[in-house]
Amino acid sequence: MSPDRPPSPSEQPLRLYGDLADWYPLLTPPGDYVEEAASYLRLFTRHCERPPRTLLDLGSGGGHMVFHLRATLACTLVDRAPAMLAQSRRLNPDCEHVAGDLRSIRLGRTFDCVLLHDAVNYMTTRADLARAIATASAHVAPGGVALFQPDFVAETFVPGTETGGSDEGDRGLRYLEWRHQRAGDHESYVTDTAYLMRDAGGATVAHDRHLMGLFPRAVWQQQIAAAGFEARTVPFVHGPCSDVGRDVFLGLRPTRTAQA
Repeated sequence: MSPDRPPSPSEQPLRLYGDLADWYPLLTPPGDYVEEAASYLRLFTRHCERPPRTLLDLGSGGGHMVFHLRATLACTLVDRAPAMLAQSRRLNPDCEHVAGDLRSIRLGRTFDCVLLHDAVNYMTTRADLARAIATASAHVAPGGVALFQPDFVAETFVPGTETGGSDEGDRGLRYLEWRHQRAGDHESYVTDTAYLMRDAGGATVAHDRHLMGLFPRAVWQQQIAAAGFEARTVPFVHGPCSDVGRDVFLGLRPTRTAQA
């Protein structure tokens, strides 16, 4: 989930997407994305007007989602963090990788599907969210669909903690994530994350503070429609169950025939 916005002066650079990027595959291994990727593929297949063949992943991070989609879709990955693109190139060597800011990049071509998942959380102003959605709109072919997956909307945010991590060989990582809102700030939240990393040389600890956007459902729907899409909201369903209250926002781009 690498960020696709410039940091504000008050924020420290996120180490997870820089000097700690080699540890990223242990934070959320590619295998953790199997069901989520399958759910996205079902939504793309259901809402595209033709069988989808191409995908643009905006803010692609380490490429763990595309790892499960590339067998079905020809994938292009965009991210602004060089270390994360390097990780993804190793994992997805047969895919196209492009360095760029998801709020402004224009590739000059369109795709059946555009995906904006983890990185969309880093859009912390309505203006930046609108720019990200406009980028998706610029790249969706007629008959195609854009899919936006924030972790929370304003109506569903709950402060809390999460833990996780994994091991590989003599390396291991564990994390503690603590999300909370700052007083008086209603359209963003903070995720403080501590990483404990162990290898043959011993253990080290690091901390990142992630600032995330938090917008009402109506704002998402309005901005998607304003970008020229037909806006839809569907529940996030993967595997045998649904994440209650979690939303997937879709932007459909009907063909002229469908609009007539």
